[in-house]
Amino acid sequence: MSEQFKALILNQEGDNFTRDVKSIDKSFLKHGDVTVKVEYSGLNYKDALILKNGARLVKEFPHIPGIDFSGIVEESDNDKFKKGDEVILTGWRVGEIYFGGYSQYAKVNGEFLVKKPKTLSSREAMVIGTAGITALQCAFATKTTREELLLGDKVENVIVSGASGGVGSMAVMILNKLGCNVTAVTGKDSNADYLKSIGAKNVINTNELMKDARPLDKGLWDGAVDTVGGKVLENILSQTKDAGIVSSCGNAADIKLNTTVMPFIIRGVKLWGINSVTTSIIRRQFLWNESSKLIDFQLLEKSIKEISLENLMDIYVKMLKGETSGKYLVNLNK
Repeated sequence: MSEQFKALILNQEGDNFTRDVKSIDKSFLKHGDVTVKVEYSGLNYKDALILKNGARLVKEFPHIPGIDFSGIVEESDNDKFKKGDEVILTGWRVGEIYFGGYSQYAKVNGEFLVKKPKTLSSREAMVIGTAGITALQCAFATKTTREELLLGDKVENVIVSGASGGVGSMAVMILNKLGCNVTAVTGKDSNADYLKSIGAKNVINTNELMKDARPLDKGLWDGAVDTVGGKVLENILSQTKDAGIVSSCGNAADIKLNTTVMPFIIRGVKLWGINSVTTSIIRRQFLWNESSKLIDFQLLEKSIKEISLENLMDIYVKMLKGETSGKYLVNLNK
């Protein structure tokens, strides 16, 4: 392990919030029992919020952000891991209350780590990242849970809101691979061609779902993935057919939900909340093992931008302004 390595350090003294790439040593890393040489991390919306001001998620400073990463075990005091193991971390509030992946080395609780499947490269694991693992959970809940666990009818026509975002775009691709006819919802008509290229059969504008929802509307969808909440989710619920599952994983539009019991008691619709932060390791390992079958990395490549820790300072601001698109990979070797 290198004596000195670089990391992005957040600090706050009074009202002065700073973010700097600094040279540190391993004595700075204070959490966990497994040290990982980080190869890649990602820039998620939550990361951008933390980089701005801590987002009330960071409780102690100085702090290393970065909510996900992939890399190789360098040192381990955990029986489940040894030097050389290739691992992935998403969730568990790493990058929030624990030091995260915006560092060339990360020290974490081994119970948070998943062994990387041989079918994925370390880079591909972070192309998927937190957004992809959330999308996989949503897609399996919407389709596979209904068809296999609940022994219900086949799920064919599904809708995905916030389809241009990280979770939404992955969900479009995965549901298409699972054999669904996907209607993608986006606020930008200019994204239509891209969404169709990754598997959307139809594309509609978010404005079509911003009206006041009826208690029950015409049934259009066998299932749904919603990443935005608010009126969009209200309308999706009222338009979901009998026994449909609506996976909810975001609140970009609103945290409030003004609905009635009608979709749930008349049509048996299920609103399935998705929280990928504390998903069990067994479930995570299953999802990672399935991921290479459902995600077309060659198709995604044109939307991937590889950046350094230093680049994060400019990019996170643009993300918060809605000026970014595609996936940002943080290469810790840059």
